[in-house]
Amino acid sequence: MTELDRIDRRILAELQVDGRISNAELAQRVGLAPTSMSDRFRRLQKNGYIKGFSAQLDPQRLGFGLLVFVEVLLDKTTPDVFAKFAQSVRKAPEVLECHMVAGGFDYLIKTRLADMTAYRRFLGDVLLSFPGVRETRTYAVMEEVKNDGPLPL
Repeated sequence: MTELDRIDRRILAELQVDGRISNAELAQRVGLAPTSMSDRFRRLQKNGYIKGFSAQLDPQRLGFGLLVFVEVLLDKTTPDVFAKFAQSVRKAPEVLECHMVAGGFDYLIKTRLADMTAYRRFLGDVLLSFPGVRETRTYAVMEEVKNDGPLPL
């Protein structure tokens, strides 16, 4: 991978704030000509620094008012069990994020659902059916304090 210079970092920082910014506006903000901006942008995409673009939706308005984190402890920590669990997680649309972690449990899952009834259904019908799940601990979020932090470039 290529090294990021000061201008590359400024481009990435601006894109984190406004991914719909025009090439001309972005070029102006970072002090480049539009052609140079386009070249850098393509290079940043090609080298994997920019993974994609998406809209930030309001989960409350869309009926996903309950945010839940779930600790998952597996019955065995073998490569086969990890692989089967990960495969199941990737197929579950309710799972927004899943991270293998070090510490007292194996995975941390983030999910958003309509309410506690929907979470109970997800837990019983989906999560507990994943291979290797021995135990779970649920943390329902009472207030989202910060959830949009850009990377500190």
